[in-house]
This record gives sequence, C-alpha cells and structure tokens, in this order.
Amino acid sequence: MSLPAGHLAALAAAVLQPGFVGTTAPPWIRRWLGEGLGSVVLFARNVVDHEQVAALTAALRAERPDVIVAIDEEAGDVTRIESGRGSSRPGNLALGAVDDPELTEEVARDLGADLASLGVTLDYAPDADVNSNPANPVIGVRSFGADPELVARHTAAWVRGLQAGGVAACAKHFPGHGDTQVDSHHDLPLISGGRAQLEAVELAPFRAAVAAGVQAVMTGHLLVPALDPQLPATLSSRILGGLLRDELGFSGVVVTDAVEMRAVADRYGYAGAAVRALVAGADAICIGGERAGEEDARELRDAIVAAVVSGELPEERLAEAAKRVGQLTEWSVAARAGRPARRGLPVDASPIGLAAARRALRITTRIGADVLPLTRAAYVVEFEPPRNIAIGAETPWGIGAPLSELLPGTTTRRYAQPDVPVDPTAGADGRPVVLVVRDLHRHDWMRDAVRRSLAARPDAVVVELGVPTLVTGTVHVATHGATRAAGQAAAELLTNRTTRSNTPGRSRC
Repeated sequence: MSLPAGHLAALAAAVLQPGFVGTTAPPWIRRWLGEGLGSVVLFARNVVDHEQVAALTAALRAERPDVIVAIDEEAGDVTRIESGRGSSRPGNLALGAVDDPELTEEVARDLGADLASLGVTLDYAPDADVNSNPANPVIGVRSFGADPELVARHTAAWVRGLQAGGVAACAKHFPGHGDTQVDSHHDLPLISGGRAQLEAVELAPFRAAVAAGVQAVMTGHLLVPALDPQLPATLSSRILGGLLRDELGFSGVVVTDAVEMRAVADRYGYAGAAVRALVAGADAICIGGERAGEEDARELRDAIVAAVVSGELPEERLAEAAKRVGQLTEWSVAARAGRPARRGLPVDASPIGLAAARRALRITTRIGADVLPLTRAAYVVEFEPPRNIAIGAETPWGIGAPLSELLPGTTTRRYAQPDVPVDPTAGADGRPVVLVVRDLHRHDWMRDAVRRSLAARPDAVVVELGVPTLVTGTVHVATHGATRAAGQAAAELLTNRTTRSNTPGRSRC
C-alpha cells in the first residue's frame, strides 16, 4: 500500500510519546493531538500537585478523549507524581525485602487507583531488572532484588495490582539492565552473560510480566552479545521480534526508553535511533526527558515519514506499530470505563505504603548495644551521593525532617564529595548521632567519612537508604530505599514513636 503524505504524518505522530515543558498543555501539544498524536508522557517538571495534574490531563482529553497519558512513576526513589515531597510508598527493593507478593500487589493497586484518578493511563513501571551487579549505578533500589525468582513473582504482582487499579503497566528495561556498571543515559552498557544466564536471570521477570498480562514492555539501550552482537536491544529485531514477540509471546506495545539517551543517540543519531527502533519492532518512541520541544518531536515525525518514503521503514511496520498503540488506547479506555467514579483526589500519604515501608526495615545491632530508642534531639549527618538522571535532583530524601518532628531540636548536616570535614560529627555536642548513607558500598569517599565518624562516635546509628550490601556500625538500619515513606518509617523505629504526618485519611470510592 502507499499512504498519502498526511496519513503517513498522522501514523508517525501516533507512535510518538513526547514530553513537554510546563504545567499546562502547550499549544503545539494541543494541535498535535488533533493531528494524530496518540500519547504524551509527564515528568516531574509537569507536576505541581494533584489538582493541577488532573486539570492538565483533562485539558489533554479535551483535545483527544482517548489520548494515552504516560508517566515514569515507580513509587520509589523514582517518583514524578510526588517528586516535590518524595514517594509515600517504599519502592521495589523494600517490597522485595518484605517478600509478600500480596502486599506488592496491594501497593501497586493503590498507586494505580491514584494515577487513574489523576487521568494517567500508562505507567513506565515496574522495573523488572534483577540487580545482580551490586556496582550498578542506575538500578539498585529500583529493583525488587538480586534473586530472579523473587523479582519475577513481585514483577507479576505489581503488574496485576497496577492494572487492576486501571493503569497499564510497562515492564522495563528489556532484556534486563541489572548486570551493568554503566548508566545508559551516558553510554552503552554491556550485558556479557551467555544465553543460559540470560534465561535463568534477566529474562525470568519479563516472562512473569508477560504471563501476568502486562500491557507494555520498555526496551533497554543495552548491548547483549549473546542475543545480538552488533545492535543494542532497542534497535535489534532479534531481541524485539525473535525473543520478545516470538519466544516470550508478548503481543502488547513495545515502548523504547528515551531515544535521546546517549547510549543510542551518540551512535545512531537522535532521529536515526527512532527509525531503527521502529524497523526492529518497537511500537512507541519515548522522547522528551531532555528534548521536549515541538521541533524535537517534528524532527522524529519527519524522519519517520522520510524513512517510509525511502523504503527504510516499511509502511506495514509503521501501520502495525500504530495499530498496537491503538490497542493500548482501547484497553485504557475500557479500564477507565470499568472503574467506579472516584470521589476526590488522592491525599499526600499512602497508609499501605507506610505500612509496607515499616515492614521493610531491617536492624542489625552488636551484642550489648543500647542506643535505641533515641529520646532527645539528635545530630543527623546525611552523606549525599551523586544523583543520576533517572532519579532526578528535585526529589527530597533523608530522615532529618521526620526525625526532627519526633525529636524537636534535631539538626541535620548534609555533605557531598569533596566537602566532608575530617570529623563530620564534630557539631554533635554530645547528642545522639545518626549517619545516613545511600549505597555505602559504591562510594569510597562515603565509606571513609563513615569510618572517621564511627571512630569519633562509635555509638552512632547508621541508616542505609540504598542497597544494604555493607553493614557497619553498632546499630545499622536498612530501609531499602530513600523514599519519604522509608525515611518516616526509619525515624519511627529510631524513636519508637509515630509521626503525626502519617495519619491522614484516604479518599476511596
């Protein structure tokens, strides 16, 4: 078949999932929705509060009632809908530490109901990666854990819960980003394991997600020589077609990770990566984390049309991709219609999220240690590691704030490399000391600072908000995440008190 230019442009727009700047829908997004654009994706920069997000999605639907509204909301350290305060849910690693799939499903259903009430229809979650490499700089607490069977059962539970809440789930980053030491935002990670290892580890959670009926799968910009020695997964027909479609039997929408990420854009070009992904079998192109203007979206739309005209991208493949996006649209419309009307918007707390965060706490004490509960104002030292783009720099973290609510007069000092003093506890003046770390095992400077701190104050409590690979100190508390819920739960544990800010009710139908 040979489609008219206008039809081709509409099909090209249908497979794009662009982001945009601002807290209201810009004119170009409104115009494009009338010209074939089928999806948009929201980031933290688009979020002020629940009322504003609900108004934004309503404005988008005024232009196109069935528009897919996506968001990258993992309900953990990676949060967009609660980026201003931190997530009121504990995140994947915490849920994996509890290892109660029913709880994971309940937390995800709770999130799904909240997102659906705000007009969101697709969530780029769950993270189905097995965090088998402790040095991984970008996954870590975003994973349910290092055991593939555990990750598989919780991935399936998350998919079931989120979709029962009315929002399509998107398992990521296929075929598995856990065994890497490189962030694909900056370079191309290599997964060096053989096919047998991939089957036993990386692929297990994705098989579970497919079996659970996941509506979308996000590709990882990963070079996996055991599957394709030349092309990254996002651009590989062997991986997207042969493995994901044919072997795993996935029939939903394949969404790319953002195509402006350097792992693919530096090698194939921004537009070149998008076209190659569609040729390989991707159905939707995620853009807009870093390139969020109309000219950025137009560059991809025009490149897709040109690729069809030149024969690089078959018309049938583009039409197939647009059809799958349309099927996701139909699922989302049916899911919204099938849910009872929600009275009111969600509040800034999740009782089930806090309950899960409390259950995820793990405390290790040396014999004879007698420093808890803390009963007077403490001195909190928080060691801040470098942020990665996925987590973002805007989301607050730590335990100083909730601890000061429970112990008035508590003070907090935050240090990052290279600004750590010789003795970070010097200002404590005899008060109880709490040392807060994130992924202590990955940062030499942080380990050295903690060593000096414990030499000066051996009675200090160490609270690990990242992956608890390294346990140190007289008292060590692992939260398995740096969310607001995790910080509140840790503060409660340290003081044996309950924070008042965790008691608001919840609007439910």
